[in-house]
Amino acid sequence: MARAEHARLGAEIAEHDRRYYREDAPTVSDADYDDLRRRYQALEATFPELADADSLSKKVGAAPSEKFAKVRHAVPMLSLSNIFADEEVGEFCARVRRFLGLGDDVPLAVTAEPKIDGLSCALRYEDGELVQAATRGDGYEGEDVTANVRTIEAIPERLSGAPKIFEARGEVYMRLADFAALNARQAEMGRPVFANPRNFAAGSLRQLDPRVTASRPLQFFAYAWGEVSEPFAATQHEAIAAMGRFGLPTNPLTKLCRTADEMLAAYRAIEADRASLGYDIDGVVYKVDDLALQQRLGFVSRSPRWAVAHKFPAERATTVLERIEIQVGRTGALTPVAKLKPVTVGGVVVSNATLHNEDEIERLQVREGDTVVVQRAGDVIPQIVDVLIDKRPPGAEPFRFPQTCPVCGSKALRELDEKTGKRDVVTRCTGHLVCPAQAVEGLRHFCSRNAFDIEGLGDKQIELFFTEGLIRTPADIFTLRARDGKDRPPLREWEGYGDVSARNLFEAIEARRRIALNRFLFALGIRHVGETNARRLARHYGDWKTFRAAVRGDGAAEELAHIEGIGPVVAEAVADFFAEERNEAALDALEREVTVEPMEAIAAGHPLAGKTIVFTGSLEKMTRDEAKAMAERLGAKVSGSISAKTDLVVAGPGAGSKLTKARELGVETIDEEAWLSRSAGG
Repeated sequence: MARAEHARLGAEIAEHDRRYYREDAPTVSDADYDDLRRRYQALEATFPELADADSLSKKVGAAPSEKFAKVRHAVPMLSLSNIFADEEVGEFCARVRRFLGLGDDVPLAVTAEPKIDGLSCALRYEDGELVQAATRGDGYEGEDVTANVRTIEAIPERLSGAPKIFEARGEVYMRLADFAALNARQAEMGRPVFANPRNFAAGSLRQLDPRVTASRPLQFFAYAWGEVSEPFAATQHEAIAAMGRFGLPTNPLTKLCRTADEMLAAYRAIEADRASLGYDIDGVVYKVDDLALQQRLGFVSRSPRWAVAHKFPAERATTVLERIEIQVGRTGALTPVAKLKPVTVGGVVVSNATLHNEDEIERLQVREGDTVVVQRAGDVIPQIVDVLIDKRPPGAEPFRFPQTCPVCGSKALRELDEKTGKRDVVTRCTGHLVCPAQAVEGLRHFCSRNAFDIEGLGDKQIELFFTEGLIRTPADIFTLRARDGKDRPPLREWEGYGDVSARNLFEAIEARRRIALNRFLFALGIRHVGETNARRLARHYGDWKTFRAAVRGDGAAEELAHIEGIGPVVAEAVADFFAEERNEAALDALEREVTVEPMEAIAAGHPLAGKTIVFTGSLEKMTRDEAKAMAERLGAKVSGSISAKTDLVVAGPGAGSKLTKARELGVETIDEEAWLSRSAGG
């Protein structure tokens, strides 16, 4: 069982290595990959016989691609083992001391440097001249990318004062600003954008045409070395300084630490400054400073004993919240969005995070300019989970949530929650008829089957006409014919239209200039006013003129709340809708185009009035909605479930458990023909 699991994990890891190192297109997050590695190594720790010569624990990266000439590394180019928890920092120091036989009172200096998230590269200089560049490959053999590396401006063609043979090792990477600019150009040209700078930098370095590499702004940091003809430093931090003097770019954030606490402090400082670096890092690398001790410690498996990478949580990152923007959704919800300094989280560059609502901003006490911790897990929208108050800039002011819609200027309100009676957490724009952010969704609803039911004005057509500026408000629908061809080619000349289709659309619109009050109220898209509440309001007020007069004024919500079936939540939503002057102006324009008629009166004394009816199975001569509307016009109540209170079940073909339950309860059951006869008074 263990051997099978070990083999399965090995095959999966090898495939991920191939995609990451050879194709620069990983299909798994760093966190998931690290988890696979830990499980693989745990099996080998429990069953040592599994760690044979073919074990991935003894290998690094993936075999070099056949597209490039191969380069044999004179000194193996191995990778680092990873740690993830704070307590593992102390354990690393303790392991080093045990191996070297050093007591706790003996000083042990360790360097801490940012772990650059890029592509490892080895640069070989002879007599100061760059003669060869290679990728890591499998750690022993890499790809010859010399021609491509020569196009990278940050990498010097010549060193000054370096040993006769000097192989510098480091990371090729791309700055976040350059990456964002490149993705913006990709988007403008309609090309796919790239997920993160690391993959793009790696793909750029491994181009077959050096001219492609030259067109991309790659950077380089040197942090290690391979073959050297003579010693050039005694310690790690001296070596970094020496490489800088030779002319190689080195990272200025490398710190010298003398205790585990100092190492952790350096880790947290680098993590906190992550947003301001301008390039991606995914952790901090600790290295024993004394090179003689490094030599004594040597290597184990695929990594050195004298170094370790303290990885940041893959799903979290620290960055700066530059500003808070309010976005208005299609339902009018105002959502605060944090605009962030770009940072890579979970393998994706994140520049936005949701703040959910006004209450969440208050709970986090977040302000523009704050340094924040962003979390992204899987495909979940990134969100802010913590604010580093101690890094707050002077003068940062609390964020004031807007009371008007930033898109249309209508009032923005928090409604009553029907279940709790408290104010909803969501703030909504009340300008449903006039707000451009809500317009497309509102127009779709306005034209839908149970509203105006305008044939030929489906979702795609509404989207097209809105984008072209032909229809922005409901009234515009009914002036479409009068405006046709005035400031643009007539509709019959548009792609997808002709004389017949254009004429049919105009005729379908004309056929809907008269509408029942209940359908009209439903079409307006007022929050909480569905078909049932629209009918209740239409029955109570009788006609549009009476209704509109009643819902204006300060006492409108209180009056509406006394209508049977209309509670305070619905009443307030209706009152807020008609209190918005922009909606009123849109209604005035609509009134000039359509006639709102009283809802069809309930047939007085009809046998079905007051009955509870359930429809089940398929209806063949009408839709379920038509049957429901017919029953309600006759004064019946339509239910979706059967109980002892059900008076009648109309069962069509395919009726199942509802029909069985009706028979068990002794509820009268009829078919569609009998329903049509009974509803007609037969």
